[in-house]
Amino acid sequence: MASHDIRERSTQPDPRLLEAVRLLRAGRTEPALSLLSAVAARASAVGPAHALQLEALIARGKRAEAASALDAACTLPLTDAEAADALAFFARQLDRHELSRRFYQRSVELAPRNPTYWYNLATSERALGHLDLARDACARSLALDGNLRPALLLRSEISRATASANHVDELRQRLRVAGAGGEAMFLHYALGKELHELGEYDDAFAAFAQGAAARRRNLDYDVAHDETKLRRIAESYPEADAAPPAAPVGRHIFIIGLPRSGTTLTERILGGLDHVRSNNETDNFSTALLRASPATGGDVFARAARADSGLVAKEYEALANPDAFTGSIIEKLPFNYLYVGAILKAFPTAPIIWVRRNPIDSCFAMFRTLFAAAYPFSYDLDELARYYAAYERLRLHWVSLYGDRLTFIDYEDLVAGPDRIAPSLASRCGLAWSPRALDIASNRSASLTASAAQVRHGIYSTSSGIWRRYRQHLAPLVARLDELGIAHG
Repeated sequence: MASHDIRERSTQPDPRLLEAVRLLRAGRTEPALSLLSAVAARASAVGPAHALQLEALIARGKRAEAASALDAACTLPLTDAEAADALAFFARQLDRHELSRRFYQRSVELAPRNPTYWYNLATSERALGHLDLARDACARSLALDGNLRPALLLRSEISRATASANHVDELRQRLRVAGAGGEAMFLHYALGKELHELGEYDDAFAAFAQGAAARRRNLDYDVAHDETKLRRIAESYPEADAAPPAAPVGRHIFIIGLPRSGTTLTERILGGLDHVRSNNETDNFSTALLRASPATGGDVFARAARADSGLVAKEYEALANPDAFTGSIIEKLPFNYLYVGAILKAFPTAPIIWVRRNPIDSCFAMFRTLFAAAYPFSYDLDELARYYAAYERLRLHWVSLYGDRLTFIDYEDLVAGPDRIAPSLASRCGLAWSPRALDIASNRSASLTASAAQVRHGIYSTSSGIWRRYRQHLAPLVARLDELGIAHG
């Protein structure tokens, strides 16, 4: 629920809510929160004030206060479907995934003919690994609105296409009707995914390419800006701090690497060990770093490099561990490869696990994924190659500074020999190993990544070398990587 919805939801909105919206839009969060807290405290049922309060608290990084506000809302009657949907969204942001699912369930109970609410419930069920329930909710969504294109893509993502059960003909017919509009990208990616599983690789690539082109047309992006950004990060860290003396391994574990490179698999394995929790993918570290950076003195990269590392650690701890969990905490955000220098300044003994994958497989895995908002470089093969080269230059820079303080694992090695690689990885992180961690299909914790459905099927190696089935179509990517000096085997 966005703040602008309040005017539309009531013919007689509470003037205090309207004033809170005005204050929020003006950037005056604290007085807005005072108003919202007063309204929420006197409410007899969950309503817009609770959603706005949660939105503002989370935006300010006040996760502990947001969790308390959410718990308070749970004690009130919930009779408004939109409020239930909004609370579900914010519960998800607070990693309260089972609670989020219950709120989404409540929204469809209150408004059973709203297709978007059913779709939201389907995404929640998928995140928790309830794939049958996700399929059912997705089907209910599409029964109400057969043209809800994100639901059409989700339907393909949570089921494996077979010769006797697929939606290829239907998706092709929908594309003939849809034309080249922006939302056609959902249909292209759904079609590509199903054709890939049916072994029709030429047609699958055509679908992925059309989906990527549709997505790229809607983006205002220049890969040169990212190339400059990664170069400036390296320049801002010309040398490493002295290596720390021998000390226990830090309890904050960072898993990094490009998306679709195996970071989720690594996180699911380590997260299956005792006394380990994963926060999934958050911007907690970058938020802490920006808060601790000086306001003046060079560009954002130079200022971040001069951040007070003690304050960074304190801010990160507050964001990552508001409930004082005493075990190890995993942060699995691929983009944290940008912050390796800052991470090791704030947490000198933190394990950083860098997952790598064959460059062509890595690039192609990104190319055939429709991401929500991040990774704008992934929809054009030339831009993918250029970004990959810039990423590799930054990786080599971090290696030159920090060497064996970084732990590298190759996706191909991990899936080929998990019983050999994973125990060593756990040891590197200071974790007690248990073979049951390899049964990732039994890990019931939430997964919100592009691999959310795949990780429910256990560890498999069939994705290794998959680019070779598309060798002809990926020739321009291979040639560009060669030009840029990227070895790919």
